[in-house]
Amino acid sequence: MESFTQTFPIHTPIQVAWGEMDALQHVNNVVYFRYFETARIDFFNQIGLMEELKKTGIGPILAETRCRFKRPLFFPDSVLVGTRITELSDDRFTMEYQVFSQSQRAVTSVGSAEVVVYDFHNNRKTVMPEQIRRQLQQYLITETA
Repeated sequence: MESFTQTFPIHTPIQVAWGEMDALQHVNNVVYFRYFETARIDFFNQIGLMEELKKTGIGPILAETRCRFKRPLFFPDSVLVGTRITELSDDRFTMEYQVFSQSQRAVTSVGSAEVVVYDFHNNRKTVMPEQIRRQLQQYLITETA
């Protein structure tokens, strides 16, 4: 857990819901992407990115996401989704996630997302504003999960 908290600086707690399980009695694979989305939006809110979007019309849009399943999750459980930034470019950044099961005391999945900076007023990607870059750099960790 110590390594998790050091290498994934933002943590989003999520309760596993009974309805997230599938016919095989474990959390359905698609739910992990919902967990990632919840953590991504939590991260954006914590660094002020969603407020910036409201003010300027420039903000994040998901370009790609992926997940590697390491072990199943079950109800009841609560997870911590750790989030970090691993790459910054002129118009995009990469986020990585780890889902840590509280009951299993283990990482159950890892994932990533490529997020593009988008100008919603002009409907096109754009160069990352310096204020957003500075915020993201605070969470940039180049070590991979």
